[in-house]
Amino acid sequence: MTQAFTALVLAGSRGASDPVARSEGKSHKCLVDIAGLPMLVRVLETLLASPSVGDIVISIEAPDLLADLPAVDAAVQAGRVRILTSDATPSRSVLAAAETLDSPTPLLITTADNPLVTVEMIEHFCAEAWASGAEVVAALASKSMIESAFPGAERTYLRFRDGRFSGCNLFAVTRPEGLQAVRFWARAESHRKKPWRLIASFGLVSLLLFLSGRLTLEAAMRRASAIIGARTTVVQMPFPTAPVDVDKVSDLILVRQILGAQGS
Repeated sequence: MTQAFTALVLAGSRGASDPVARSEGKSHKCLVDIAGLPMLVRVLETLLASPSVGDIVISIEAPDLLADLPAVDAAVQAGRVRILTSDATPSRSVLAAAETLDSPTPLLITTADNPLVTVEMIEHFCAEAWASGAEVVAALASKSMIESAFPGAERTYLRFRDGRFSGCNLFAVTRPEGLQAVRFWARAESHRKKPWRLIASFGLVSLLLFLSGRLTLEAAMRRASAIIGARTTVVQMPFPTAPVDVDKVSDLILVRQILGAQGS
């Protein structure tokens, strides 16, 4: 039996500039209601129901904002959840949270704006992450699958020779060496919405291969492993909703439509 993951939920705010929070009159996007529940609570309930998840940590810069969420309070009182004050950036928040854990790995990282995540997704990703033997694992979904399910949906894609892929806000650090990837992430964080700059962090050759469409996903992972100093891989998720998080108001509308159609 594999060891249960500690799950870390990144729930920090982008401040007054966050278009989703502003459109709903909330200080934090994670508090926005979707089909009767705040986004954060939807993510939390999924993690609580996932067999692969043990303890859960919520990272937010103002923990008192969660005082009025009964589901969060109940999980805290039951000993399943701890709330930590987040750091200035997501990567620094991950590193700060890891430092508070008796065993910093295995660590499952997700975000509070990921309300379509399901137990099935969590279990699939965790099982594949362990099976990969890698020390750091990211979930991706193919553009072809996403556009087949949601034509016209706007996503940020990484382009490789064997396809284009979007992130799913699920990451696993299976062993302490994998935290090297988080430290690298801290350096590349400002480029996460600019794929070519992110790839450039891996060096000029990788940038040129990426821009020419000659770099395969597998080759990118080999280069990442060598540069980061930790075995790195991806899990391609077979769920069209896995990459649909809520970054924009259009995402919020789409997520509400999806949950409405599911009767959730």
